Amino acid sequence: MAGVDRLWQWRRAHGAAGLLLVLACAAATITSKGAAGAETASRPQRIVSINLCTDQLLIDLVERERISALSRLAADPVLSAVSDRTEGIKLIRGRTEEVLALRPDLVVTSAYSTPEVVALLRRVGVRVERIPMASDIAGIRNAVRELAKAVGETERGEAMLAAFDQRLAAAAPRSPFRPTALAYQVNSLTSEPGGLIDAALTAAGFVNVAGLRSLGPAGRLPLETFVSRPPDLVVLAHDPDAFHTVTADNLRHRAFRDLLARRRHVHIPMPLWLCGTPKLATAVEQLGRERAALQHAAMSGHRSGEADGASEFGPGGRAQ
Repeated sequence: MAGVDRLWQWRRAHGAAGLLLVLACAAATITSKGAAGAETASRPQRIVSINLCTDQLLIDLVERERISALSRLAADPVLSAVSDRTEGIKLIRGRTEEVLALRPDLVVTSAYSTPEVVALLRRVGVRVERIPMASDIAGIRNAVRELAKAVGETERGEAMLAAFDQRLAAAAPRSPFRPTALAYQVNSLTSEPGGLIDAALTAAGFVNVAGLRSLGPAGRLPLETFVSRPPDLVVLAHDPDAFHTVTADNLRHRAFRDLLARRRHVHIPMPLWLCGTPKLATAVEQLGRERAALQHAAMSGHRSGEADGASEFGPGGRAQ
């Protein structure tokens, strides 16, 4: 591959005009090693992930020495649930040149990210697997199985899912008690039915109020409406201190802070639900503990929010 190295040096010296020559050379190199690549196709050894969601699944499925690179977002603690495990792993932006320089025998990404990079990589013979994005618990199982198959770790994938299902079962409600909850995000967005937070709320035994409200564009709920008609549990889907722009002003507003002082609430960190991974089980467990506390309070005659009035919906999810 010394010739390819020299071409990369030429590419850096001469700009984008050298990209096609580099790609052509890479294609020839990959073709010449086709037989060797076939032998390791079931268990690739130089895997590159260029998507935050596949980053997080990959790091649990294969040994670190088989990971050539992850996307740079994998190290961002605001977004990634594995940010503390990326030290020593190369982090890239996911550009075609970066990926080819690593000579991967497998590139993994999501179904909709960087289509132009995927097309170029496939044109020069690089194996690229697109993993479907999950929006519910069934989707998480499918994504794990798809990636596990691609990296030759089906048994490890099934073990991951067995542990995931065991945690979900342990956190599942044991009674018909169904308090209400609403996940509030920056820019007054809510987590509507059909997403991962909704899946976590349902698995933990809550009724997602977002499905019962009349919401504005993109699922927005005005702060004044939220504060005047709060659910039994307020779910903070974002940490307001992690966002230094006006988009998080709704979460820093005095009226919202006052509500949190009176109403039971929980923060579900964004890395747990941004991508469909088994990390969602941690969110379900947190919510399950909140549900148990609400049930205990209801049984004791001290339902959460009693001091400032009951919520719009009762703990069984019924309008009052």
